[in-house]
Amino acid sequence: MRQIGNDANLAGKILDELKTAIVNGELVAGSLYSVHDLAERLGVSRTPVREALIQLAERGMVRFERNRGVRILQTSLHDLEEVFAIRLLLEVPATYRAVTQRTAAWVKELGAQLKAMRAAAEKHDEATFMAADRRFHEIINEASGNLRLARYIDSLRDMVLLRGTSTVDTSRSLDDILAEHEEIFTLIEAGKAEEAAESMRAHLLHTGRLLIGQEAAASGDPVPPVSLEWTGYPRH
Repeated sequence: MRQIGNDANLAGKILDELKTAIVNGELVAGSLYSVHDLAERLGVSRTPVREALIQLAERGMVRFERNRGVRILQTSLHDLEEVFAIRLLLEVPATYRAVTQRTAAWVKELGAQLKAMRAAAEKHDEATFMAADRRFHEIINEASGNLRLARYIDSLRDMVLLRGTSTVDTSRSLDDILAEHEEIFTLIEAGKAEEAAESMRAHLLHTGRLLIGQEAAASGDPVPPVSLEWTGYPRH
């Protein structure tokens, strides 16, 4: 982790630095760390570090242990299933609402992320592709008008990253993922709210099933029954 010092946006910088260190494995899953040691490594006082850790605990990334410190958590297969169930429950209706109140400027902004994904796919630049993918979803969720929902869904993606895995080149290619986003965008651009929401649902279901199955196989465990269909009911 980099030393931060007295940055103008101290709280945000600390949160981002800790989150990055957890996702890339610098802070090892299962290990205990003291607030004091983390503060020293970042070159800041303990208070903002503790505040950032509280936020990470709320996201399920760490757990405070009394008189011991904070433990970095590993996302389980059940956690992955819960994450995708929540995303389906929230992101599908958010997509519908976003389309019903879309503007030309918003569609253009969304299209710019899709263009970035295309360019990254051509170069097989997974990091750039996934950053644009994440922003693509974030733009849709923000357009629902519920920024708390958008922030929460975005935080759930960090729990998936804790597994340190990706479906890219294991279960599917960047072009496969791009095609699913192309379909979502085409329907959004056409103003077809119900179809766009269903396309988003299909995309999330496919991603969730692939990732859970892939991770179960990698761990040598039997593939657990993935129960995500219930998130589409009742239909009105």
